[in-house]
Amino acid sequence: MNKEYTLEQLSPIIQAKKDQGYIIVLANGCFDLIHTGHIRYLAQAKSQGDILVVAINSDTSVRKLKGEGRPILKASERAEILSYFTCVDYITIFNEDNVSRILLTLKPHIHAKGSDYTEETVPEKDTVRSYGGKVIIAGGPKIRSTSEIIADIARQKKSRHE
Repeated sequence: MNKEYTLEQLSPIIQAKKDQGYIIVLANGCFDLIHTGHIRYLAQAKSQGDILVVAINSDTSVRKLKGEGRPILKASERAEILSYFTCVDYITIFNEDNVSRILLTLKPHIHAKGSDYTEETVPEKDTVRSYGGKVIIAGGPKIRSTSEIIADIARQKKSRHE
């Protein structure tokens, strides 16, 4: 089940969906080691519209954001995992620091960000507003991050070897 497209492939598909009256939502993130917070975020993002596009940070982008040792899973693996989520309609992988280029190309009606942001701290808020889009915060209260899960695994491994 492949839902992954380049931005160039995805652009006419999304435009056609918009022309048919569908509400387009864009969510983005690293999605390295899927956890409950990711699922809540994506499910709530999808509930805000008809089509959910998920933009995944490339391996290089994740490494730049999260540091050495990340990502745990390659972008192709993360995309394949998300392809099996029924709430996810399309996936694209990006190299930039943020999704402004994707937003300006697809112009989704809604840009959903996770609850580690507020509407005012979303880096792309001005980009979204420039074309008349709306920013929403989705997923409910933050439970744990992937970084925290990795740290927990490392602590457990260390305590077993002591």
